[in-house]
This record gives sequence, C-alpha cells and structure tokens, in this order.
Amino acid sequence: MTRLPFAQIDAFADRPFTGNPAAVMPLDAWLDDALLQAIAAENNLSETAFLVPDASGAADYELRWFTPAVEVVLCGHATLASGHYLLSADPGRERVTFRTRRAGLLEVARDGEGYRMALPAYPAEPQPLPEILAALGVAGAVETRWHPNGYGLVVLESADRVLALRPDFKALAAKGDMLTIVTAPGAETDVVSRVFAAGAGIDEDPVTGSAHSVLTPYWVERLGRPRFTAYQASKRGGHVGCELVGDRAVLRGQAVTVIEGVLLV
Repeated sequence: MTRLPFAQIDAFADRPFTGNPAAVMPLDAWLDDALLQAIAAENNLSETAFLVPDASGAADYELRWFTPAVEVVLCGHATLASGHYLLSADPGRERVTFRTRRAGLLEVARDGEGYRMALPAYPAEPQPLPEILAALGVAGAVETRWHPNGYGLVVLESADRVLALRPDFKALAAKGDMLTIVTAPGAETDVVSRVFAAGAGIDEDPVTGSAHSVLTPYWVERLGRPRFTAYQASKRGGHVGCELVGDRAVLRGQAVTVIEGVLLV
C-alpha cells in the first residue's frame, strides 16, 4: 500500500472547529484523476487540495482541488489551507506560489498572525436569475448578477434576510456545478454572505474564498472604498478581510491545523 501524508486544516479560522475545513495532500507526482476524486470523496470535506512540486519553474507548486463529487476551477479556502500547511513547515519562508490549471497563478503570504492570499477578481454582471431565486425562496432580490465561471450573486437588503434563507437544495443542485452567493450589508462586519454549492455535492459551504473573488469587486464598487470586512454566516462561520488590488481579490484570514495523518491507498 502507498502511504500518503495529509493534514486537515480549518481555513478562515482562528481556532479549531470554525471556518472551513480542507484536506491538504502533498504528492511527489500526480496520481490518476479517478484516484484523486476517490480520495476527495473518502475525505468527505468540501475540498481536498493536492500539491505537486512545480517542475515548470512558474511557481513553487502545482495545485488542484476536488470536492467529494467534482474537480473545481478555483477554491480559495483550500488554497489558504495549502499555504498554511507549507509555511507552517518552513518558518523562514514568507510566501508560496501555486500554478493552477484554470485559475492561473495564486499566492499565499504571511500577514501578521494570519495570511494574505491573492486570487483572481471575478466581477459579475447584472443578469436575471429567476430559477435561482425560486430555489432560494426569495422574492424581490435587490440585485442579481452572474459570472460565466459559474457564480450567481444574489444581493438582498439586510443581513436578517440572508440568515433566514432556507433553500431548496434539490432545486439548486439541478442547476449543476455552480456557486450561489447571497449577500447583504452586514451588522458587525461590512458585508455578510452565505454560499451554496449543491450541484458540487455541498449544500452550504462554511467559508468560501472563491465566492469572495466575486464579492470583492462588487462591494468595493458599492461601498466606494478598496477594503472591507466580511463574514460568511454558515453554522461554522468565518471572517474574511477583502481588498481589490488591480485584477486581484486579496483575501486575509487565519488557519489552524486540526488533524495530521497518513492515508493508505
């Protein structure tokens, strides 16, 4: 049997059992895609991140992410977890870069007690989303937008409406592998959100970095300033600092390792 080391890390969390858990698995070389997907299904977390040293020289590592059901284009919290894994192992290192297959080059760097992560910013354009609103049980959203990478953005008028949502997850899953982001002005933070990915096997994601790639350009424009604070109001919950720098969404957060072990395959 092959022994594969792994860690389970709570991302966008300052203590265990909050934020969003991700498995991080360093590999010497890529395994067969079917095996990567089977491992992610076995881990049964919203994401498993796989790392391989980047032989091309473009970045430090190649990075791919799998939910229990599919490989995804971009995953922020598992990127943060991967950065935490590597930087924790090398206290003298300040940053680590990742080459991805469909999201370009990503970076995680130390930032005080946490990390600063640069993801692509995804500005969403106004578009009616009637089927999504019906699945959410929402009548009369303030605004709906769409990004072609599969991100639907629904803007409501209050945090209370976001917290009160009880989506029809079967109806959301029927829309396929897309991310539904519901947001409003926050109470204790500038912005509040919840994120649903039923078509990818995740009814409600705890804290979603890629969703903030969409939220960052929207709220920067609406608030009229380059930075804001955000809270994703899942049961676990997590805080994200957001800043728009050129075409990058720079997200800030902490991470905590909660499990270290070996997977036998």
